[in-house]
Amino acid sequence: MTMSGKLKVFVTARLPAVAVNILRERFDVSIWDSEDDIPKDILLEKSRGKDGLLCLLTNKIDKKVLDEAGKQLRVVSTMSVGLDHIDLNECKARDIKVGYTPDILTSATAELGVGLLLATSRRIVEGTNAAKNGSWGTWKPMWLCGPSLEGSTVGFFGLGRIGLAILQRLKPFGVKCFKYNTLNEKTKEFETEHGVTYATFNDLLATSDFLISCSSLTSATKNIFNKEAFDMMKSTLIFINIARGGVVMQDDLCQALIDGKIRAAGLDVTTPEPLPTDHPLFQLPNCVITPHIGSATDETRTAMAVLAARNLLAGLENTPMPSPYEL
Repeated sequence: MTMSGKLKVFVTARLPAVAVNILRERFDVSIWDSEDDIPKDILLEKSRGKDGLLCLLTNKIDKKVLDEAGKQLRVVSTMSVGLDHIDLNECKARDIKVGYTPDILTSATAELGVGLLLATSRRIVEGTNAAKNGSWGTWKPMWLCGPSLEGSTVGFFGLGRIGLAILQRLKPFGVKCFKYNTLNEKTKEFETEHGVTYATFNDLLATSDFLISCSSLTSATKNIFNKEAFDMMKSTLIFINIARGGVVMQDDLCQALIDGKIRAAGLDVTTPEPLPTDHPLFQLPNCVITPHIGSATDETRTAMAVLAARNLLAGLENTPMPSPYEL
């Protein structure tokens, strides 16, 4: 707390003014005023003595940061749905409230998921490059052809808010069958309502024409898409990952693409992020990679920042957070 009696908060990135102003009306606010990721040593320094932190998915809020912040730290608010960058066990032990931003990015991420699927299956990046580099010649019957969604089987690994939003957007394409695999099987009422059928993980791998990974990253899902999994897939399968990079063994994916075990892959998440420009996946024409832009619409990112600010405000003022994470 400052001499004026205001609580002190630190914001780890440059955010829209509408979000920052929510905090500045009540608190003493300091900001890492850059679009570049804050270095860890500066994060440690700037967190010292703060009552609240507003962070991004790229900021690792671990025990070291919490120790450096001090015993007065009461709230960590993240501008993300994912929470694997925060040491939740330490927060619980220290009675630190955690806020996050679910629901807001569902539509934007679903749009990106559909776009990435179409860009990968219809070979849009390859086609764009061909138009640019002069390899667009006379019309060829099967040049740059890809599989159609119409009449296909689309599988979802994980079927939460984002997965359901993608499913609804894909229905007009004439998909024949939607399958899903989750840790807990949904109710029959749920399946009937959404027109989706439960499949075992192995069945999902073996029967899907398009497979979309929408799951969270847990000990159970880490590296679940590995050589064994890719070997079970159709050679014509299009694999899409908008979940977390950690659910995929990237070396195994790369080899599966090279060997023709699957047809193509579209990734909005990788390990690490950013993926080094010399990574072999970038050399493959049948791999489309976007830089984790699932929520990147003007409206969504602004709404996420505002919700993160309101979570921090409510937590510090001991009122119910709009979106608390229950520890």
